[in-house]
Amino acid sequence: MNAVFKALSDPTRRRVLELLRDRPMTAGDLADHFPVSKPTMSAHFAVLREADLVDVQKIGKAVIYRLKLSVLEDALLGFVGAFNVGAAPRPAPPESALPFAIKTPPFAIKKGAT
Repeated sequence: MNAVFKALSDPTRRRVLELLRDRPMTAGDLADHFPVSKPTMSAHFAVLREADLVDVQKIGKAVIYRLKLSVLEDALLGFVGAFNVGAAPRPAPPESALPFAIKTPPFAIKKGAT
């Protein structure tokens, strides 16, 4: 899951995934959307491949990328599950389970003292 979030941490890679959401695209077509060098885009593609977020198919000289939405969904569901988002709130532990019980406030305010 860390590789997925590393891949998603960069705005260029997030934009690549957005573009692939609509349709598969060649590396060249994707690179045309960004004002960076082809080697820089290749590095971004490598991070996306390492995270298994894209499927790569080579046809002749063309490299075609497809979004693997299931991997993205699994990572996001795992992240949400780690924080119990949407789950019922946990009940508070009984006072006896606390390492110490707070029975009185740490300081008392005397009547008439203001």
